Amino acid sequence: MSSRIRAEKEQSPVPPPSLITCLPYDIIVDIIARVPIYYYPKISLVSKSFRSIVASRELYTSRSLLGRTEHCLYAVLYNYNTDDYHLSILRREVNNNNRLVIILTLPCMPCSVSYVPVGSKIYAVGSSSSLSIDCRSHKVQSNSSIPKYMYEKVPGIINGKIYLIGDDKESHSRKRVMVLDIETQMTIKPDLELDQFWYDAVVMEDKIYMRHSMKSFVYVPKESKWESDEMLNSKRLGKCVTIRVYDPKQRCWRVVKGLKNSLPKRRHTVWSTMVGYDEKLAMFFQIYNSNVDEDVEISTWCAEISLERRQGGEIWGKVLWYDDVFDDGCSFMVTCLAVAV
Repeated sequence: MSSRIRAEKEQSPVPPPSLITCLPYDIIVDIIARVPIYYYPKISLVSKSFRSIVASRELYTSRSLLGRTEHCLYAVLYNYNTDDYHLSILRREVNNNNRLVIILTLPCMPCSVSYVPVGSKIYAVGSSSSLSIDCRSHKVQSNSSIPKYMYEKVPGIINGKIYLIGDDKESHSRKRVMVLDIETQMTIKPDLELDQFWYDAVVMEDKIYMRHSMKSFVYVPKESKWESDEMLNSKRLGKCVTIRVYDPKQRCWRVVKGLKNSLPKRRHTVWSTMVGYDEKLAMFFQIYNSNVDEDVEISTWCAEISLERRQGGEIWGKVLWYDDVFDDGCSFMVTCLAVAV
């Protein structure tokens, strides 16, 4: 290296530090609290101090005081080329160019697990163990072991407890319910047995609704009792654009009005699912696309729908946006979740 070049290097000014890092800690926290939360994974990569702020209680206390609590939409995607499961987050842009983005800082998700949101975490419960994902820092933590014979589905959370439904230890022809206490990480075995042919379960208003092709049941954990609800099975939902919601108080199905011709035509839809949050509904659906070479590719679409209950109990919806949010051509959506952060 010539002496001239060396001298120029020695005289070149040192770049000044970022202005934001010169601010007091409380001011930095207040600034980050106003940023949409789906940018936090990128912010945490800036430096160790920023990563610490993103994971701090002060930040989320500040967000709560500012009224900035958000519902983040997550999706588990399965790539059939790599046989991997990835957790992704819906990144929302001002121009409605919304995209599902795989969270690269997280490891691949285990297969054959069920997911349930609890507060600001996502619990992934499998056949012999469970793990939790902190949606504030996107860190993974292992939790207590689950009896292998107890895994089948995770319908939801009630009073800080995850309800698991799975095979009975002594007889696989029947199902039992186990309860995972999140605080103690202990499993509880309630006095409850189920018929083996149920196929769907969901939690509404602290009750577990289960149904199969012939019957519907409602279990009330607080009172440890069963109720029947035959209206739950009165409708069969297909792949049309009609959306129905079940009203557990009135025990009836209601068609969401106002959506006719608002959603894209889905003639080649192969799978769809919905999740509710903050008086809204996110509807994900996947579409087959065939090219001239007869190769089949899969694209994932999402529509966000606002819901309004009007006089007389009618429910009206308005499509806020819909978009092709993921189109690598080889990923299936496993499930979607809404997490309040």
